[in-house]
Amino acid sequence: MTTISDNLALIQQQITDAQARFQASQPVTLCAVSKAQSADAMRAAYHAGQTVFGENYLQEALTKQAQLDDCAIAWHFIGPIQSNKTQLIARHFDWVHSVDRLKIAQRLSDARPTELPPLNICLQVNISEEASKSGASGQELLQLALNINQLPRLRLRGLMAIPAPCSDFAQQRDQFRQVRVLFEQLNRHGLSLDTLSIGMSGDFAAAIAEGATLVRIGTAIFGARSTPSPTDSATEGT
Repeated sequence: MTTISDNLALIQQQITDAQARFQASQPVTLCAVSKAQSADAMRAAYHAGQTVFGENYLQEALTKQAQLDDCAIAWHFIGPIQSNKTQLIARHFDWVHSVDRLKIAQRLSDARPTELPPLNICLQVNISEEASKSGASGQELLQLALNINQLPRLRLRGLMAIPAPCSDFAQQRDQFRQVRVLFEQLNRHGLSLDTLSIGMSGDFAAAIAEGATLVRIGTAIFGARSTPSPTDSATEGT
């Protein structure tokens, strides 16, 4: 039976191989998606060298942060954000990947404690234009980015996307290419973005081929997830 440490080593090698195959010019950060995983499982990953973790459910994340407060973890919030959750997210996370509205960004900026560094932000793009998914449209992205870039307690870093599931490698690349094109367009308008948060367990090689600088991988590290707690499932949403 493979261990979390074995899984991490394999994924890191696959990331390295993809970078070499596609001549990636930027380093790629692995964000371990730890929603519905135990603090013990996260600690095992941490002791295997993993320091970046992504959480979808706020209350679950806060509980695990308390259990892992002796670990030097960079906490990324990657789930949908409700307005009434912004204060706690702003106080307890280093990154937020799922901002798609100015209202949410303003609330995060207002709530970010002044003794902490600015909160790192990625704008979520609904590249597949799926009604069931969060994310700004490509058409509204530029103005949203320019507005958010002016908020004092945030640092706009880049884009995040979750394209429609697809098993064909060429189609995966095509979807990620659309995100990269938007990213490049924003930088041509004077934004200094450096982060493309694209790619998950089933498509991260295609994401790296299209310039991913951060991939979000959960199942391939931790195995199948347990069911999230009813509290989180009921309170976390769009």
